[in-house]
Amino acid sequence: MNSPSPELPELLSRIHSPADLKQLPEDQLPRLAEEIRSTLIHSLSLTGGHLGPNLGVVELTIALHRVFDTPRDKFLFDVSHQAYVHKILTGRAEKIHTIRQHGGLSGFSKIAESPHDAYGAGHAGTALSAALGICAARDLKGENFHVISIAGDAAFTCGTTLEALNNIALTTKRSITILNDNNWAIDKNVGALAKYFNSLQTSETYSWVREKTSAFLEHLGGIQAKEFALKLEGTTKDLVFPSLLFNKFGVRYFGPIDGHDISLLIKTLSYIKTIKEPVVLHVVTQKGKGYQPAMDNPSKFHGVGCYKIKNGETSSSTNPTFSEVFGSTLVDMAQNDPSIVAITAAMPNGTKLDMFKQAFPSRYFDVGIAEEHGALFACGIATQGLKPYLAIYSTFMQRCIDMIQHDAALQKLPVRFCMDRAGLSPEDGPTHHGLFDIAMIRTIPSLIFMQPKDEAEFVHMLHTMNAYEEGPSIIRYPRGCGVGAELPTTPELLPIGKAEVTQTGSDVVLISLGTMYSIAEETARMLETKGMSVTIINARFIKPLDSETICKYVSTAKVACTFEDHSIVGGFYSAVLESLENQGISTPVTAIAWPDKFIEHGSEQILREKYGLTATNATNKILTILNQ
Repeated sequence: MNSPSPELPELLSRIHSPADLKQLPEDQLPRLAEEIRSTLIHSLSLTGGHLGPNLGVVELTIALHRVFDTPRDKFLFDVSHQAYVHKILTGRAEKIHTIRQHGGLSGFSKIAESPHDAYGAGHAGTALSAALGICAARDLKGENFHVISIAGDAAFTCGTTLEALNNIALTTKRSITILNDNNWAIDKNVGALAKYFNSLQTSETYSWVREKTSAFLEHLGGIQAKEFALKLEGTTKDLVFPSLLFNKFGVRYFGPIDGHDISLLIKTLSYIKTIKEPVVLHVVTQKGKGYQPAMDNPSKFHGVGCYKIKNGETSSSTNPTFSEVFGSTLVDMAQNDPSIVAITAAMPNGTKLDMFKQAFPSRYFDVGIAEEHGALFACGIATQGLKPYLAIYSTFMQRCIDMIQHDAALQKLPVRFCMDRAGLSPEDGPTHHGLFDIAMIRTIPSLIFMQPKDEAEFVHMLHTMNAYEEGPSIIRYPRGCGVGAELPTTPELLPIGKAEVTQTGSDVVLISLGTMYSIAEETARMLETKGMSVTIINARFIKPLDSETICKYVSTAKVACTFEDHSIVGGFYSAVLESLENQGISTPVTAIAWPDKFIEHGSEQILREKYGLTATNATNKILTILNQ
């Protein structure tokens, strides 16, 4: 966040609020759109971020702010990673270069950041339900403002969106939903709705509507705007949308219309805001519009690190990521085990199940943004003797907790849950950190729960998971690369519930979970320079915890310290304390873990230093206890 604020283009430098936007002549709005795109492309090349989604909603966001009046009117962006343009137009343009940097703008909508952010989000499927709640409160209080939810990037494949849609007509007489249809979530949209929306875009009638739009616009003004909107509605409803899907939900449907035609958007929105019934406006946009690399590779530029503007190239690590190790190992195992199937929730690229998809397309399933369904779907597969691997980020696996408990564990179904991005997800912030899964899962009986210290151990655990048939198994693993451990050519089956003791000593016991092992090792070296004798235990298993080994070494030590990339509440530290308490062991134990709070966004190094997840802090805490 220390980089200087870049100079903004001419028109954009004059926009400090939506009121300033309303003062611009309409014929200058396309130029403003290009300035916004240029600013995003240059700023995000230095910081990374959600480039593709934001390039696709530039005209739509300009039109929304031109027609409506935030913060009185409420915009709710589903997921909200496409809210950068909204931030730019609501007084935050000069800070856009700080997006996702520590102390800078969040990469998502955030109530505390601006009164123009009516609702914060970072997960899919939240906008319609939250908007409907705001509508209900508005109606009960007798207030008069507009509530607009902007849902796209596969939000309509999410169960909560459909649940909200089922309730709109029963709850309020006034709501506006923008269906931003760009064919993509992080990866290509899947499912019946996505297929149907795509059929609308490619139909001859939709092409006819787009061709006739300019002719209509030449004559618009006053009452003609209403006539145009009614004409558009009637044409698309009768000829393009024969199933009347939205109308069956009691919601009036308009579209599809060109989401990059500012004049058309403004005129259509101006009419829609006068309607006293729930409305869906279907707009068609192009993800990554205006930047060729993002248009050519929408998945990569959905959320991207720093890149070269000229060609979109990004730097790559010499070591494989944990996700890549997972994808390649699963493919290797599946070569010899035809019972293995893979399931993702709209993230084949992020989880690297795209490798599996390419190798075994008939054994690969993408359920869309429907994590709960994916978990139940996996349970059904498991009842038939196959081996389902469900790969979902930790922060999204939270939606599957009921299914892990009620369906998988209770029935002892051997579903393999693979939790990517467990631990810190630095620049994405509190909506994406995987810091709570241990506390949510470890109380559930009849499962095993593991975390590897490095890539080699990860391979061993995946093979162990494949062999385990007595119930569900779970592996949590972090974002990014490990230490570069050489992958084993002959994987081992780890003994269930047994830790690894990597060195022994008499004074201090360091009990590490997962990739925090490197910090435990560094702590041991620092303590040894102080004359301490140190034991290091690589826990491997969260459940069943190796209480025997932990208690054996801690009972004779002067102090112990646990290490975990998780919240200190209810996590690995708590599990160790419970085990020691059950054995009556009173050795003092301290912990290196994230505090009981939502951790902000920022680089991993900055956040670890700030919150003490370092060897220096561990050493100081241990020495303080010893000195007492």
